[in-house]
Amino acid sequence: MQAMSGRPNGWRISPAIPTIANCALAVLWLFSALGGWGDAAFCGEDEGRDLECAAGFEGAVRISAPVAVAAAAVAVTAWSMPAVRRRPWRLDVTLTVTAFAWVIAEGVLFVGGYLAKP
Repeated sequence: MQAMSGRPNGWRISPAIPTIANCALAVLWLFSALGGWGDAAFCGEDEGRDLECAAGFEGAVRISAPVAVAAAAVAVTAWSMPAVRRRPWRLDVTLTVTAFAWVIAEGVLFVGGYLAKP
């Protein structure tokens, strides 16, 4: 007997888990890229802030921004399209790919900040 989840093996994960993960990664990216966390972590604060490092980190933000925007767009599209939302395996795959995109955007910030660091 096949489970009602729409999956052949009956295994089911709540879509809330990848959705929460995507939201947490989005907030982390926003605070790191636009909220000043990344700049402060790699380049210092106040009088100790290295302006050359800050310029390098801004470059990393510009590189990671399209990935972050794409991740946000895919997540919102996944939840707004009935063809994806109503098929659990499609929603899971889409949200998982989106989470990996957020990780890539964060990775670009980290590597860019590390390279910009004096």
